[in-house]
Amino acid sequence: MEKNNITKGPIWKGMLSYFWALLLGAFFQQFYNTIDAVIVGRAVGSDGLGAVGGSAAMIVNLFVGFFMGLSSGATVVISQFYGADRKEEVQKAVHTSIALALAGGLLFSIVGFILSPVLIHAMGTPMEQSEAAIIYLKIFFLGMIPNMVYNMGSGILRAVGDSRRPLIVLIISSFANIFLDVLFVIVMGLGDMGVVQGVAGVAIATVLCQALSAGIIIWMLMRSTGSYKLSLKSIRFHADMLKRIVSIGLPAGFQSTMYTLSNVLIQAAINSFGNDAASAWAAYGKIDVLFWMTMNSLGTVNTTFVGQNFGAGKYDRVRNSARQSFAIAAVITIPLSIVLYFYGEFLLRIFVKDGENVIRIGVDMIKFLAPFYVTYIGVEIFSGALRGMGDALIPMLITMSGICVLRVAWILIAFPMNRTLEMVETSYPITWITTSLLFLVYYFIYTKKKKIR
Repeated sequence: MEKNNITKGPIWKGMLSYFWALLLGAFFQQFYNTIDAVIVGRAVGSDGLGAVGGSAAMIVNLFVGFFMGLSSGATVVISQFYGADRKEEVQKAVHTSIALALAGGLLFSIVGFILSPVLIHAMGTPMEQSEAAIIYLKIFFLGMIPNMVYNMGSGILRAVGDSRRPLIVLIISSFANIFLDVLFVIVMGLGDMGVVQGVAGVAIATVLCQALSAGIIIWMLMRSTGSYKLSLKSIRFHADMLKRIVSIGLPAGFQSTMYTLSNVLIQAAINSFGNDAASAWAAYGKIDVLFWMTMNSLGTVNTTFVGQNFGAGKYDRVRNSARQSFAIAAVITIPLSIVLYFYGEFLLRIFVKDGENVIRIGVDMIKFLAPFYVTYIGVEIFSGALRGMGDALIPMLITMSGICVLRVAWILIAFPMNRTLEMVETSYPITWITTSLLFLVYYFIYTKKKKIR
């Protein structure tokens, strides 16, 4: 999608075109963990599924989520400069962003590798799953540099309205991931050797595919002809641009970290109910991701449209972008919730072949949470719009108070009074509703103050 399709023409049509490409890309992005989970769950067993999709997944989200929040600062800055046609600033932002990805990836590799055993044990991971989860994490963290480079590179392309090429990269790497999973776990027989060996096989496959993705995305940026063209010898930190990126991205990174930490606490509470509950929660997470990747894609669309139009000074399109993305989110979320509610058991059986109790617990989780998905829409849409306008600090504070602090308080205070799975799950709708209302109020205050009409 070219810039003029974002700053001109019908907004909803441009949004839908951009959104479907992002959603399809998010679908293939999830293929990494989903295929891992299917193969491990069916070839290794529910303990393997719990190791890959339970505590380990939460810890991966903790590290990757922080960097993704930080990199959103680069996306916003690039989209604003690109919308304003300030080519020199776009160049500085692109090369600073890639330098940040390289440095961040190296740091996370070292810290994550060292802390993996401590984090897994601190979450109370069931003994049958902990060793495999530690192996999975250690291998995964060895691939953090290509992971960060790919995510930053694809964010750069999306910031300028190009959602097609990141999608191509994801499709290639996803099918490569399927091939390598089958090769390592089934053909080479790692799945028959035990839970640890099977989990190690899918972790190695994931890291190799992340390296492939990073290589392709860097090649695409180097071959680009626009102001966002990448030159390897020009990769370095530009102090003014780094400060600008960090000022927007750091609050978003902390927001993501606090969000994930609250989910880590949820995971620890789920783990206290034993293996079946932990495996059911991991399987539910693979289904639940259908909703989250939809919302994240719409949030990215909204941030890009708001960012470019804000940079171009087209404030009427800024507010219309927020309105229309909210409407699109509602139209998609309601039928999606209905499908998940009635067909959740069928989807669960894709991941779990043994354990009817795991299926039963997973179905109860879906039926409890799916009807509340619509209450989360405001969080993603309004925070995305505010980030697009360059406001990241207050959205971070709203998320931390409305979701993180409230969710932690619920688990520490309300849950001990009634130790049931339903009590743990109730923390989600309560925090979604509260935070959506807070964002709604602040969004209208902010746009009125900035006279964005």
